[in-house]
Amino acid sequence: MMKKLLPIILLLIGIGGGVGAGLALRPAQIPGETDDTENMTTEEHPEQKSPTDDGHVDTDHANTDGVAFVRLNNQFVIPVVSPDRVEALVVMSLSIELAKNQPEAVYEREPKLRDKFLQVLFEHANMGGFDGEFTDAKRLDTLRASLLEVAQHVVGAEVTSVLITDIARQDR
Repeated sequence: MMKKLLPIILLLIGIGGGVGAGLALRPAQIPGETDDTENMTTEEHPEQKSPTDDGHVDTDHANTDGVAFVRLNNQFVIPVVSPDRVEALVVMSLSIELAKNQPEAVYEREPKLRDKFLQVLFEHANMGGFDGEFTDAKRLDTLRASLLEVAQHVVGAEVTSVLITDIARQDR
């Protein structure tokens, strides 16, 4: 009987000790002072993310200059192919810099933009852009320029830059 009760008693003591420690170590709040972050709206609390009408999570960050950064939701996976097999996979994350704070323009055209970006990335891979020192500044500048040209063609002139936020190569 005691063998069955001992684990339950130890569990209750552990839970009670955890709750007691949490209450004892909680930061003291000055009486009459409230936490202002609870009363802030999404506009006043910029790091708070909320879903937009089209279902995307709004990860845009606007400056006072009206510049916005739109992170494309999914990564790009590019195979590096040799004549007889896939040598490696390159995984990239991209963001778009807009002169105007209009992320909807990117989200509305995202499927076409992703398609055109993949064409540029596959072409870059086929020309050897992801071989050897693929993170060389000149190679990445050439890639960014090609991606910018495509983005401006698809989205419009408000696109000022395409940012490579993550890049990794996995050799097979």
